[in-house]
This record gives sequence, structure tokens and C-alpha cells, in this order.
Amino acid sequence: MGIQLIAMAVLAAFYGCYVVKMICQKKKGIQTDQIGKGKAGFVKLIEVTMKISAFLVLGAGIISIVLDASNGPISIRIIGAVVSAAGTAVFITAVLTMRDSWRAGVSPTDKTELVTNGIYQFSRNPAFLGFDLLYIGILLMFFNWGLCAASVFAILMYHLQIVYVEEAFLLATFGDEYLQYKKRVCRYIGIGNGYGL
Repeated sequence: MGIQLIAMAVLAAFYGCYVVKMICQKKKGIQTDQIGKGKAGFVKLIEVTMKISAFLVLGAGIISIVLDASNGPISIRIIGAVVSAAGTAVFITAVLTMRDSWRAGVSPTDKTELVTNGIYQFSRNPAFLGFDLLYIGILLMFFNWGLCAASVFAILMYHLQIVYVEEAFLLATFGDEYLQYKKRVCRYIGIGNGYGL
């Protein structure tokens, strides 16, 4: 029961941050959810599929938590709790650091700034890293093959969103400033590999 409560608290904090941020931005006239909006072709397909995968993994996670769908060793489940809590902390930090430049999906019409300070000095995509860590942590706590498939699918879709949508958008919008940042900071975690991965 303790692991279930931890998992529900982590999910509540993670998605609570997401919802509160959307409400705060809506009050300022900012539309946070840009996923699939005003897009076409491959970009729209990636964004819409990513959104579907997010709902699938959330649903599979909640069902797994409620059913306590794991017989894994307690040590692995505790590691999962730590990983999911770390993912939530990373996500919340990323959202707070982005302030009003944060969007879900890209928006070619909204004027935002390229944020490179705070947690963005160590990861170009800390919000996505937070999602990945959350999913991995929940999977370690409540391993089952349905949750595993949903988690892998969501993580893959987030990666495709970064590589084929976000990075192309940032390059087109910020040009050399983004290229220099890309050389200094890794896609997920790390400093200065010079390759932009």
C-alpha cells in the first residue's frame, strides 16, 4: 500500500504541475496546449500520436497502481519510487524555469524566448526527461507487460517529438543561437559533447 500511495502522490504532483501551469497561462491569454494545432503532415502525426501515447501510459499507470500490478522485489520498487520522484522534480523545475515560454507542442505563432539557464544548462529537454523518468519509475514500481509497452511507446514518441519537431522548430526560430546551445548541452543530460546529441 505504501508504494501505491507514493506512486499516486508522484503522479498527482507531476500532472498537478502541468494543469496548474496551463491554468496560469490561460489567465494570461496563453494557450499552453499546442499539440497538433495548426500543423500538417508528419509533424501533426508525431504530435497527435505523442499526445495519445501520453494518455495511454497515464491510464496504464493508474490501472497498474490501483491493481498493485507487480510482484517485483521491494528494492526495485523503491528504486522506481526514487526515479519517479526525481522525474517529477526535474519536470517541475523545467516548467518553472521556462516561465511563460513553456508550451506543450510547438507554436510557430507564439513569440517565446530560448531558455538556456537553470536546469536547461544541463539538459536541452528536461521536461521530456522528467516524463521519461516518471514513466520508468512507475514501470519499476508496478512492472507488467501492458505498462511496459505503453511506457516504451510514450518514451519513443517523446523522442520523435524532440528530434523531428522541437529541434527543427528551434533551429528555424533561433538559428545560430540554438546551434551554439545545442553544441554546449546534450539533448537529455550532460554538458558539451559538441555533437548536439
